[in-house]
Amino acid sequence: ARGGGGRARERGGGGGGGRGGGEVGGGAVWAVGAMSGTSLDGVDAAMVLTDGHRVLEFGPTAYRPYTAAEQARIRAALGHWPGSPEAAAAAEVIENAHAELLSGFSGAALVGFHGQTLAHDPGGRGTHQAGDGALLARALGLPVVWDFRSADVGFGGQGAPLAPFFHFALARRMGADRPMAFLNLGGVGNLTWVDPRHPTPDTPGACLAFDTGPANAPLNDLMQARRGLALDEDGALAAGGCADEARIADFLTHPFFFRMPPKSLDRNAFHGLLASLHNLPDADAAATLTAAAAAAVARGTDHFPVAVARMLVAGGGRRNPVLMADLARRLPGVAVAPVEDEGLDGDMLEAQAFAYLAVRVAKGLPTSCPGTTGVGAAVGGGTISAAD
Repeated sequence: ARGGGGRARERGGGGGGGRGGGEVGGGAVWAVGAMSGTSLDGVDAAMVLTDGHRVLEFGPTAYRPYTAAEQARIRAALGHWPGSPEAAAAAEVIENAHAELLSGFSGAALVGFHGQTLAHDPGGRGTHQAGDGALLARALGLPVVWDFRSADVGFGGQGAPLAPFFHFALARRMGADRPMAFLNLGGVGNLTWVDPRHPTPDTPGACLAFDTGPANAPLNDLMQARRGLALDEDGALAAGGCADEARIADFLTHPFFFRMPPKSLDRNAFHGLLASLHNLPDADAAATLTAAAAAAVARGTDHFPVAVARMLVAGGGRRNPVLMADLARRLPGVAVAPVEDEGLDGDMLEAQAFAYLAVRVAKGLPTSCPGTTGVGAAVGGGTISAAD
């Protein structure tokens, strides 16, 4: 849906290739961020010029899809922790794909490498993002910032979501003067409420963020299982079905929805949702899963400290007109729009976020705080691996 190819290409914003480079000092630098999300479709990469506070310019972006075989190896490792053969096989795929894609960029001072989340159990075993940043640093000849989530989890946080500080910087870049929300509809949905009138994102009251519930993941799994397709393109199947509102109401009784944020989910935390629709026709099942994603977001807005009039949507879900229409219906009084309405790239927002966060890590700035992950105090995550 986003085009193939592994070389960096211009996509909106200003140019970045061939600029920047060198050490991360006190000023602005170009960084390249890479994100492989819970939808398992591929790797996004994007360059950002930032001083760790402001987003000054957007640079080239690129996308490298996973092949069906690569997806299968990653999918087989979901739920696995370091040390398992499945996790090792997935890590090899992830590292090779990232090295291939990121080698097409030039001019970056450093790389922000998220890796692929295979297991997420804050308060339990922790969190596992497959992929070795030290190996990638050697392959690229650039310092790599990685393992963004472990420090947050180690200090009692959820380890997710991590894009909120970037959302705060975007709101200030846009000149927003009142609270607004950013919604990411990937495999899992997550919301960021920001009040850009505060000076920094870790100022108490500046940010609240949390996962809303399943978004594209159950629908993608349904399409794969029943139709052999990766996704419901343009919501075409759901558009021909009828959502089962009784099942959605039952879905919303899950204990997760009654927990106060911040809170986060593993991709398969609602694995029973898809199974519960086994007796519905394909179109009705797709419609129900689509509506459930929207209903989870609407329920999430109940937690906002102050209501918002605007919600900007990123992630693959914004391309589903059925999902977007249902969001608008369930959120009266809120202008729900894709982030492209502000000249942003909804496919690349998370990759850009990890470029921004990499610079914050390199400068010793926090990457999460109590309002975004529930961590006890503002904390800077990430490990920096030099290009030996």
